Amino acid sequence: MMTTADPAPDTLNASLDARIRAQYASLSAADRKLADALVAHQHELLSYSATELAQLAGVSKASAARFFRRLGFDDFSAFRDFLRQQKAPSPSPLSHFDSADAALAPHLLRDAQRLTTLATQLSEATAQAASQHLARARHVWVVGYRNSFLAAFYAHALLSQLRGGVQLLNDATGQEAERLAEIGAQDVLLVMDFRRRTRRLQSMVRAASQAGAKVLLLTDSAVSSLAAQASTVLACPRQDEQVFDSYVAAVSVVNHLATCVTSLLRGKARARLAAIEQLHAALDDIDDA
Repeated sequence: MMTTADPAPDTLNASLDARIRAQYASLSAADRKLADALVAHQHELLSYSATELAQLAGVSKASAARFFRRLGFDDFSAFRDFLRQQKAPSPSPLSHFDSADAALAPHLLRDAQRLTTLATQLSEATAQAASQHLARARHVWVVGYRNSFLAAFYAHALLSQLRGGVQLLNDATGQEAERLAEIGAQDVLLVMDFRRRTRRLQSMVRAASQAGAKVLLLTDSAVSSLAAQASTVLACPRQDEQVFDSYVAAVSVVNHLATCVTSLLRGKARARLAAIEQLHAALDDIDDA
């Protein structure tokens, strides 16, 4: 008979990440601390003892033992044996280079499926909550490194048309520290978190969170140490195994958030857009052909 500690049959062979995701929503506060610690340190878990992992998460050893059983392991030794057998897929394009599928139709179908999946896993309530934070904040700071910069740049480009006080936290000037010094409790940090991640992002989010800013996370990893610091998590579908990751879902979410902010700031957004268009006309810098 299946107990509350037993995983569903289809998760018995799942990765650690998948097992945690399957149960994360129903976990207690203590269990979430341990889950976040496991995800954040998943590449070095074999170097920790059960006691060290419990201390790392700030939970008791008994709580840790119950959590491992909930994930489907008889004890910590079984958990370690499982880790030794796992080989996480590499996010490097090189790891999928030889299996590249250059056909157009399957590529488009994969992106269409990402949007379909997004519609089922991202709720309207979550999107509205994020939009309200973006509309009401004193300043909106946007950050995203490497490929995540694509979504960060797009978010900055759209939101800065609708309201003032929108800043791209990381750009070519390398002045992150100076800009972080300005973040306060009335601000929002919109974080783009897609693989391959930089270690710097952890420090940036921690600094903004400690300053009291609300953290909105747009990510392909809804269970992570970054997600644990966010007031709102906007989860995009996980990437499948192809040479280059797709950001069609992230771009769609950013576009939707900007549209929601337009509705929330109706009068002010219209006035700002009108002023911007007048300046474009005066500068004669846009070719409308």
